[in-house]
Amino acid sequence: MDLSTLATLGTETRNERTAELDRMPVSELLSVMNTEDQTVALAVRDALPDIGSAVEAITESLRRGGRLIYLGAGTSGRIGLLDAVECPPTFGTSPDQVIGLLSGGPGAFAVAVEGAEDQPARAIADLEEIGLNDRDTVVGLAASGRTPYVVGGLKHAAAKGAVTVSVACNRDAVISRYADIPIEVPTGPEILTGSTRLKGGTAEKMVCNMLSTASMVRLGKVYGNLMVDVRASNDKLVDRARRMVVQATGVSSDTAAEALRAADGHAKTAIVMLLAHCTAEEAVRRLDQAHGDTRAAVGRS
Repeated sequence: MDLSTLATLGTETRNERTAELDRMPVSELLSVMNTEDQTVALAVRDALPDIGSAVEAITESLRRGGRLIYLGAGTSGRIGLLDAVECPPTFGTSPDQVIGLLSGGPGAFAVAVEGAEDQPARAIADLEEIGLNDRDTVVGLAASGRTPYVVGGLKHAAAKGAVTVSVACNRDAVISRYADIPIEVPTGPEILTGSTRLKGGTAEKMVCNMLSTASMVRLGKVYGNLMVDVRASNDKLVDRARRMVVQATGVSSDTAAEALRAADGHAKTAIVMLLAHCTAEEAVRRLDQAHGDTRAAVGRS
C-alpha cells in the first residue's frame, strides 16, 4: 500500500478543537466528543442518495437468492460482522443470507490480527470460501478508504459479476474506484487523532443499519414498523411478538397469544391469520405466495 498520502486523509489529520484533549476536564472532554459525534449524522445525510442506490441493489440481490456480504478489516470489519449476525434474530433471515467477512477470520473480532488488512489475497480466499457468485452484493467497509483487504475483495467481486458497494469516511477514496456504488461519508478529524473507531466507526454503523434495515423493509419483513419476522427465542421476544400481533391487528392480548400458539410463535403468520381470517396453514401458504411480504399476503384472496 502506498502510504505517501496517508497523512493527508481527513480521518488521519489532527483535530485542532481537541489539541488539548489530555488536559480537558472530563465534562469538557465528553462535551467535545458529543459535539463531534453530532456531525456524523449530517455527513451520512449527504450520502443518502448513494445509500439508497445500494439498498436497491441489495434488495434485488436478496430477491434473486443472492446475499449481502460485508467485507472489512479491524473496526470496519467488526461493524459489518455485527450487522450480519443481528439479521437472523431481527428479520428471520437464514445465517447465510447476510454475511460478514472480517480480515483475519472470525477470531479477529475479539483479538486483532495484525497485518491481516494488508493482504488483498485474503479477501479473495474468504470470498471464494463462501462461494461468491453474480447474484450477491458485496459491501466493502474501510474508514480510511484504502484498506488492501477491501480493495482486493471488491476487485474479485467485480470479476465474479457481483454488485460492489464501498463505504469510506474520506472523499475520493481508493475503494470508491472499485465499487459500482461508492458511498463516501467524510467524517473529518477524530477527537483522538487517527482513531477511526470513533466518528468513522459510528458513520459505518449508521450506514450498515440503513443498508440492512431498509433492504429488509423492502423485502416485506416488516409490517408497518413492526419486526414481524423476529425469532421469539426468549421471554422478552415472546412478549414482544404478542404485543406486535395486538398492535398490528387490534385484537386482545389473549387472542394474540392464541394465534401465536397456532402459528408456532411466528408473529407474521399470526398477523396474517387474524387479518385475513384464515387458518395458520392458509396464512403460511399466503406468505409463501407473497414471498414473505406480510401486507401482500393479507391482501391475497
